Amino acid sequence: MNRSVDRFFQKAEKWRDEFARLREIVLGSGLSEELKWGQPCYLHQGRNVVLIHGFKDYCALLFMKGALMKDQAGALVQQTENVQSARQLRFAGLPEIVNAEALIASYVAEAVEVEKSGRKVQRKETAQFDVPEELLQRLDEDPAFKTAFEALTPGRQRGYLLHFASAKQARTRSARIEKAADRILAGKGLDD
Repeated sequence: MNRSVDRFFQKAEKWRDEFARLREIVLGSGLSEELKWGQPCYLHQGRNVVLIHGFKDYCALLFMKGALMKDQAGALVQQTENVQSARQLRFAGLPEIVNAEALIASYVAEAVEVEKSGRKVQRKETAQFDVPEELLQRLDEDPAFKTAFEALTPGRQRGYLLHFASAKQARTRSARIEKAADRILAGKGLDD
């Protein structure tokens, strides 16, 4: 057990018992434990395999390469349509976790095997994402903006594309592009 991760569990106000049981199950697989992205993360030979996290209505195990798992019980959940690799195993309470311990352990074991295999999730390329008309127009009209946008890392570009495209109205998409322009010109991502 890792002391920095211990502090995470001690500070948890919600899901404390659920987190503790999930931690026991995951550590039983022989994975090492670290705190990453503010969450308990479990690794095989330095590679992220699964993390524990909580939300308002559920707590979950997030399998980093869940899209490659067989999911024979049909229990894995894709958080949103834009999540390409990770999948969650969700729980609403401790009894649900206790009743599913064998399933959880088998999913963790499978996730470790996926990691050991070296397989990688085939991700959608940035060029395959929809580019809103408003962004295309801005890129055409402003060469400095276009150069700055194209210089962003693919991940930052995808973040902006998803953010801009998620607005339903053209006016909102344009406003988001305008609001992000200084960040893009500075070479920063949406959350930098």
